[in-house]
Amino acid sequence: MAKLFILGSGGFGTSLAVMGERCGHEVSLWSAFPQELEAIRRDGENTKLLRGVPVSEKIFLTGSLEGAREAQLCIMAVPSFAVRQVAGQLSGILPEGVPVVNVAKGLEAGTFKRLTQVLEEELPRNPAVALSGPSHAEEVARGGPTTVVVASRSRQAAETAQDILMNPTLRLYVNDDVVGVELGGALKNVIALCAGVADGLGLGDNAKAALMTRGITEIARLGLALGGKNETFAGLSGIGDLIVTCTSEHSRNRRAGILIGRGVPAKEAVEQIGMTVEGYHCAKTAYDMSRQVGVEMPIVAEAYAVLYENKDPNQAIRDLMGRPRRHESEVIWLLSR
Repeated sequence: MAKLFILGSGGFGTSLAVMGERCGHEVSLWSAFPQELEAIRRDGENTKLLRGVPVSEKIFLTGSLEGAREAQLCIMAVPSFAVRQVAGQLSGILPEGVPVVNVAKGLEAGTFKRLTQVLEEELPRNPAVALSGPSHAEEVARGGPTTVVVASRSRQAAETAQDILMNPTLRLYVNDDVVGVELGGALKNVIALCAGVADGLGLGDNAKAALMTRGITEIARLGLALGGKNETFAGLSGIGDLIVTCTSEHSRNRRAGILIGRGVPAKEAVEQIGMTVEGYHCAKTAYDMSRQVGVEMPIVAEAYAVLYENKDPNQAIRDLMGRPRRHESEVIWLLSR
C-alpha cells in the first residue's frame, strides 16, 4: 500500500483516485474548487465527468495541499495551463525525492516547454514523470484493461510509479524517451481535433485514416527534431494514443472537431464541450514550434488556420489534398528537396 496525493478532481484525477483506492492505496484527492469536492461528497460520484462510478468515502477529498507532506507518489492531474501554478504551490510541501507524475497531455503556451520541464523548474527536488498512452478516464475508472507508458529522466522514479500504479487493469511500461512520450501525448490532440472535423464534414473513413497516418508522421518529424526517438511514436504514447483519441466518443478533442466540421465557430465549439480541449490550445503552440524549429507540419498548419484564422475547413482539406507530390518515405523526399 502507498500514500497517493492526486491534484485535480477532473475526470482523470478522479479515475486514478478510484482505481488507486480499489487497489488498496491510501488516496487523497485535491481540488482548488470547493464546489467540485462538495458535489462529489454529496453525490458519491463525479456526476459531471464520471457518472455511475462510485467514489469511495475512503478517498480523502481535500482543498489543502498539506496532505502532500505524507505522499509517497504525487500525481498532477490538472490541465496543462495550470501545471506551473499548482506545482509552485507544492514547493516546500512535497518531501524531497517523491516522484511527481504528470498526466496532462499538453505543452506550456509561450515557452513551448514540456510539462515535466515545468515541473522540474517548480519542484527541482522531485523527479518528474510523464504518464501517457491510450487511457480515457471513463474506462480507467470502470476497470477497463488499459496500457500506458511512464517516462522520466530518473529511471528509479519511473519504476516507482510503475510499481505503485500497476494493477490487474492498468499495465505500465517504462520509457526513457521523455521528449517523445510527452510530444506524442500532446500533439496527438491536434490531429484528433482534425479527425473530428473530418467526421463533422462527413468525409468518411478514408480521410480520417489519412489524417491519422500523416498526422503521426508530422508528430514524429517534430519530435525527432527536438530529440525524441522514432520508435516512441510507433508506441503507446504515439500511434496508440492517437488511435484512441481520433476514434473514441469519449474524446473531447474529437467532439469539438465534429462541431467545427458542422459549422460551429472554433471558439464556440470549445466552449460547448465545457471542459478543457487540449488540442485547441496545443494547435497554436505546435504551429509556432514547427515554424521556430523549421519543421514542415501541413496538417498542424491547416488546423491553426481553421482554429485561429477562421479558415473554412473544406478549403483546408482542399489545400492539403492539393499539396505538391511527395514520396511517402521521409528519407527519400528529404534528400531530394
